[in-house]
Amino acid sequence: MRTKTDPVFCDYLMRIENRQERVNSNNKIELPDSLVIPFTTKKESLDHLFAMTFSNAQACSSNSCSTDSHVILTTKNDFVNEINDILIAKFPEKPTTFVAIDETVEPNDQSQFEDLLHTLNPAGLPPYKLTLKENCPIILLRNLNPYECLCNGTRLICCDIKTHVISANIVTGDFKNKHVFIPRIPLLSSQDERLPV
Repeated sequence: MRTKTDPVFCDYLMRIENRQERVNSNNKIELPDSLVIPFTTKKESLDHLFAMTFSNAQACSSNSCSTDSHVILTTKNDFVNEINDILIAKFPEKPTTFVAIDETVEPNDQSQFEDLLHTLNPAGLPPYKLTLKENCPIILLRNLNPYECLCNGTRLICCDIKTHVISANIVTGDFKNKHVFIPRIPLLSSQDERLPV
């Protein structure tokens, strides 16, 4: 995304791809200081990262926010959930928490494995507890209506949060600024991801 608006960064990436970027004595590319957040403590470093990436999260509105063009990439889903929780806390609006209703495939197993199900967060499914606030960014994990651009990976900003529906604006692509509704729906992980219970 950054390469669209930052030609210097784009050139830097191209030099890396073409093996033209200088390397150190260990044959490693040294990142420029402008791309590095120095580590002090975990909290301070994350706060610095958030400030650099989402400088106006607290002043966000559904029509104007840097969250529609900035992202933080991580290597593990556990860290993604931690970052999401910290960032959601920075938005000034009142939080709304959605709690999943997990069910076992065999109804007779429900009472025995219900607590275990609440601890699992399979890839491709939202977490058991999902906390959102107005004006926070969200991303779809499923194709809901491709014709209306409600596809896996579509980025949106929450406008209003109700018990069974989220009102949101699409923030990227051909349908940018289109107002949509995301219903609360049952989701199943694929058979090969399903854990034996």
